[in-house]
Amino acid sequence: MKRLNRIALPATLGSLFLFLMVAPFFLPLYWIHIFILIFIWASIATAWSYMARFGVISLGHGAILGIGTYVTALLFNFFGISPLLGMIIGGVIAVVFFAGIGYFCFRFGVIGHYFAVTTLVQAMIVYLLIMYFRDFTGGSLGLTLNPRGTNPLFFQFEDKIYFYFISIVFLGLTFYVWKRIQKSKIQRAMAAIENDEAAAESIGIPIVKYKTIVTAISSFFTAIGGVIYAQYMMTLNPDVLSSVGASLDIAFKAILGGMYTLWGPFIGTTLIIGLEEYFRVVHGATLIGWSVAAYGVVIIVLVIFFPQGLHGTIKSVFGKRVQRTIK
Repeated sequence: MKRLNRIALPATLGSLFLFLMVAPFFLPLYWIHIFILIFIWASIATAWSYMARFGVISLGHGAILGIGTYVTALLFNFFGISPLLGMIIGGVIAVVFFAGIGYFCFRFGVIGHYFAVTTLVQAMIVYLLIMYFRDFTGGSLGLTLNPRGTNPLFFQFEDKIYFYFISIVFLGLTFYVWKRIQKSKIQRAMAAIENDEAAAESIGIPIVKYKTIVTAISSFFTAIGGVIYAQYMMTLNPDVLSSVGASLDIAFKAILGGMYTLWGPFIGTTLIIGLEEYFRVVHGATLIGWSVAAYGVVIIVLVIFFPQGLHGTIKSVFGKRVQRTIK
């Protein structure tokens, strides 16, 4: 049984990787578009889970998306700075803003539900700032990036295949960072902090330091993911990128799949985007809003009966069955 598992998992992952590498060369453009959306939002949900898997729940990642994307877009539209550089600047500013506030929250013991509410307020603040400075940001109408044709320097491509591979590489990078955190001393320290913060502090673990580091890593990769999405769409919509709804949407994607597992956010994102597209394409004219309603029902059922998420629950059940088989 163990030997079978060692062979089955690499074979499955290898087949999946091969399919994803050749898929854009024979799939219709619509399906390539869907894959790109899944890869980008799964990356962002994975970055969100860097914090959430240790009990540091953020409901304000829309603030990070808003800062990262709008800083990059404004630098490009008004100063001609390449998004390749602008995304780094936007990512750093997002880290300073979000992780900076996080630092003070951790320093003064704002944890749990209080921290979640604090992050939610951050998303509201960024959203309102975008509305207030509408002469530059476009406000509720959104902001369109200046077209430069096919120019890799300005992160603009005519063919979707380029963004397909960019998004899948970025997804792989967020997976790699997840695994690096898992194998680092950050994981051990954050696990101890999650179990008993007072006990962790009593044995000398720098709680504020590790929480801030995880928040900073999550913020940076979330901002970069947002910029990739904005460059792909060529427009910035504040309701999609920086609202409270956007923040909750990121969290729900990870929760649905399982925020404690590597593949959980990817699975949750795939299911949600697939559900939204199904209702939009098949029943868009007759069942308007039903995708959101179905989405809400699924989340409620999941939180009550499957708190580990779909992937986490399946992994746990399958693992127990394998152990019983071995015994």
